Amino acid sequence: MTTVGIDAIEIRTGKLQLDLAETFAPAQDEDPGKYTKGLGLHVSSFPDVYEDIVTMAANAAHRLMERKGLTPDDIGRIDVATESAFDNSKPVSTYVAGCLEQVYDDDFHHANKGERKFACIAGTQSLDDAYNWIRAGRNRGRKALVIATDTALYARDDPGEATQGAGAVAMIVDENPDFVELSTDQGFGSADETDFLKPNQQFPSVDGKRSMKVYLARMREAMEDLERAGVDLHPDDFALIPFHTPFPGMVRKAAALGYRHVCRDTDVELTLAEEIGRQPRREEFKTQEQFFDAIEEYTDALTETERYEDWYADTIEPTLEIAREVGNWYTGSVHVARVAGLKHALEHDRDLTGAQLLVASYGSGAQAEIHAETVADGWKAEIEALNVDDQLDRRYDISFAEYERIHDVHNHDTDDYADVEELTTPSEEFVFDGWGRMGERKYRYVR
Repeated sequence: MTTVGIDAIEIRTGKLQLDLAETFAPAQDEDPGKYTKGLGLHVSSFPDVYEDIVTMAANAAHRLMERKGLTPDDIGRIDVATESAFDNSKPVSTYVAGCLEQVYDDDFHHANKGERKFACIAGTQSLDDAYNWIRAGRNRGRKALVIATDTALYARDDPGEATQGAGAVAMIVDENPDFVELSTDQGFGSADETDFLKPNQQFPSVDGKRSMKVYLARMREAMEDLERAGVDLHPDDFALIPFHTPFPGMVRKAAALGYRHVCRDTDVELTLAEEIGRQPRREEFKTQEQFFDAIEEYTDALTETERYEDWYADTIEPTLEIAREVGNWYTGSVHVARVAGLKHALEHDRDLTGAQLLVASYGSGAQAEIHAETVADGWKAEIEALNVDDQLDRRYDISFAEYERIHDVHNHDTDDYADVEELTTPSEEFVFDGWGRMGERKYRYVR
């Protein structure tokens, strides 16, 4: 049977960086460890004055198409996932197509274009849409361009401010992919929640503690749904488990609960029982509270075992390496985690061809999706083609005063920033170029 999946991938980060320990923490009169150890973040990426979700998306897509030798005629649909859109009608995909048409002789008039919104899970939902479009035979031999792009800004002095980030991930979805093959096996957990939302506003309203609980609850439901589909979730079967990563500290919690769940009633639980005992069962306790206390105690002991630490170091930790240096990219976050894990594998001579990945996506509001992927034969070449390290190294390190100005520039509700100068010089890239007659954003390619 013909496989379908991600054939190629590109990452575009904002061109500015804010050092959380050296710059942000002193300005907030906070201990740097609150960010580097607690959240697990070191640096946040930000867009310069002339960057936004469209330029980052278009620049990632342009490099991807050039590298793969593609033209507009090769693309049958363009799906953009974002929760940072600035128009409630016109989709970001049309802006991106308009940018790309400036550098190609052909156009994308034949391509189906859309915009997906479901908080951070929309990037994975867009992949699902492209996968289904191809499997249904409606692509007529053409490929799908899927882009996840966001500027994850919070209001100043919001508790989530340190987790900010900006960037885009562009993916080509096609038959017989070179990067990863997507599976029909999916599990979902979804509920009507108000943990994180933006009711007609740019900056989110967040109930932090509730959001963490909802994240974990939906992930558990998605895992249980995947098991009901007949998928065996033994912890040793997956080489990497990329999670949606609002911040690495959140993934530490999710990984521990996930590992505990999939070890239950397996040889792993029996082996660990000799060291920390068997997992508590609800029927063994008189009250729910007693059971939860026992489960929490067991989980703490579990994470201190050598077996768990080795598993975490091999399966989870590599997926967090880029996130620590860029912050949260909302819809792109889990796709950055996938790249980070495979990049680490390549750098450490770990051949994952044919290996299984378990990808755990999440979006507030709230929904989780967990699905399996198989690493394809061409994954090494795809990772080698990325220039993410160069992008990270070239970022301009902003002062706190510069950060305050940049934050205001990207506030959709503010128009008093026309005199803010760019901090970097654009070259061979798409840039924001002011507003049109109907208030639309305009773009041009700088050669």
